[in-house]
Amino acid sequence: MITFATMKEQDSNSPIIHLQQQQLLLRMEYEYEKEEFKRQTENMGVARKVKRGLCWYPATPGRSYYNSLNQLVIEITHTENTDIEHNFEFGRPVCFFRQSADGKITYMNFTATVSYADETRMVAIMPGAGAVMEVQETDNLGVQLYFDETSYRTMFEALEDTLRSKGNRLAELRDILLGTSKAGFRELYPVRFPWLNSTQETAVNKVLCARDVAIVHGPPGTGKTTTLVEAIYETLHREPQVLVCAQSNTAVDWISEKLVDRGVNVLRIGNPTRVNDKMLSFTYERRFENHPLYPELWSIRKNLRELGSRARRGSYDEREGVRSRMSRLRDRATALEIQINSELFDGAHVIASTLVSSNHRLLNGRRFGTLFIDEAAQALEAACWIAIRKADRVVLAGDHCQLPPTIKCYEAARGGLERTLMEKVVSNKPAVVSLLKVQYRMHEEIMKFPSQWFYNGELEAAPEVRYRGILDWDTPIHWIDTSEMDFKEEFVGETFGRINKAEADLLLSELKIYINRISGNRILEEKIDFGIISPYKAQVQYLRNKIKADASLKPYRSLFTVNTVDGFQGQERDVIFISLVRANEEGQIGFLNDLRRMNVAITRARMKLVIMGEAETLKHHGFYRKLLEFIQNIGNQ
Repeated sequence: MITFATMKEQDSNSPIIHLQQQQLLLRMEYEYEKEEFKRQTENMGVARKVKRGLCWYPATPGRSYYNSLNQLVIEITHTENTDIEHNFEFGRPVCFFRQSADGKITYMNFTATVSYADETRMVAIMPGAGAVMEVQETDNLGVQLYFDETSYRTMFEALEDTLRSKGNRLAELRDILLGTSKAGFRELYPVRFPWLNSTQETAVNKVLCARDVAIVHGPPGTGKTTTLVEAIYETLHREPQVLVCAQSNTAVDWISEKLVDRGVNVLRIGNPTRVNDKMLSFTYERRFENHPLYPELWSIRKNLRELGSRARRGSYDEREGVRSRMSRLRDRATALEIQINSELFDGAHVIASTLVSSNHRLLNGRRFGTLFIDEAAQALEAACWIAIRKADRVVLAGDHCQLPPTIKCYEAARGGLERTLMEKVVSNKPAVVSLLKVQYRMHEEIMKFPSQWFYNGELEAAPEVRYRGILDWDTPIHWIDTSEMDFKEEFVGETFGRINKAEADLLLSELKIYINRISGNRILEEKIDFGIISPYKAQVQYLRNKIKADASLKPYRSLFTVNTVDGFQGQERDVIFISLVRANEEGQIGFLNDLRRMNVAITRARMKLVIMGEAETLKHHGFYRKLLEFIQNIGNQ
């Protein structure tokens, strides 16, 4: 048996050994998460689950109906704690429970799947009419996230398929992406794109020339999405259809929306999280419902459900007659379904889904010339192989110097599960990588330090943003040192991390001072927006509550976003305030050791960046020491 220890000693260039190692690490993560879920379910009270966004209680059942995919669904709403960000989204499993007057929880003996969720309403796919009835008849109903077996099962299957592949395209891609086999390129005459900068143009041409793999490395603000959309658009001149995936539903929505804006026919598998009419209109469900043959199919399905209850009544001949009719109707329904699906898929240029949803039954047997994976640096390697199985070549886009995938098991992360496929290909196949170098977001001074630390000083600010600012004679980047203020951090709990209330209070008073400097009227007129970031959930929650309770900040609340670093990935604001929280005599900085997180935090600001933290604690780490020196030098200029 191959163990983790023996693998470490073996040839790291062997794709087979590498994939076996991935299986082992994924198994560790799976077992850890399963155990963690069990512990939470058994030991954690309902109030704590609600607070963590894992649960709605009380929840109210609404109407049930069959959706366009003939799935029995039920609507669930909740009206309490609606300001807490929940983790319910399309495809995630849930379970229902009732709570008695003495607080005892009884779980119902089935699981459901989220089909749609917003702040206050959820639609869940139910296993049968009995489950619907049980939910509708329950008082003191609650719904919580269930352990997601399906995603893990799909990832294990993908790793197994990739391991076993012989003599096919998947085996070739495996040996190119993970081994020593060379990546090939076609000789093509370069295409000119006058509306792109030179590094974006090079990246698109590299994608078009790649036989096997290409990587678009897009640091913050460099127009990665613009480049990727252009590459997809150009690829569609050469191929009839491509598959576009990302790790999260939000990232899939974002790239899909940009493609739709370019006039590309997108078919979205899975429900969007950015729910608006524009997004919904290109989902598979909505397209299916709008197909001219759908009314006939709906009427047949309704007929079948009615006949189903009659098939158990009457004489033998009557029952046989009903069964024979049902059989004919089923055949017709299947033929209609096949025809609708065929027309929907054949007419689409882009099939868009999350990596896990690329395993959807609707995509069974389909192959694509090219697979594009956006935000590839946030995706587990195993998840990438789910989609790669369906493609002849793969284009990865993202930035491995920003947020990594979320790994809950420390041992698995340390063993290498955190290292993504994109990272491996970047280090093993530098010839396939295109780095985008011109950023269009930040003032040059805000950009300089992350450029030096993460991107070998290769980034440059576009002329139109180089000196952008809100106030004349303002310093674009500022560190407020709390070392002399005797602030102390407190530990709140594993999930919520740490809090530093005094630092949060100071941040809000500094925010108000800056608002007054700009003037409230100007902020409202010009819609100058503010981001307030902390790596710790407890600090974020505290800041949100303080802002909510502060009447003087009420006019500007719509212009404020308060969130964790992870919640800010892919976003930008005019002004960013960061609360680092850590303040202790030991120089312990825990979570802040992940410098990729800090890269995300400091690169969200367009014009002004304010960092608040205790320099005495943080300067034990080389990154923060250098950052502090850099900021001090700017202030002294």
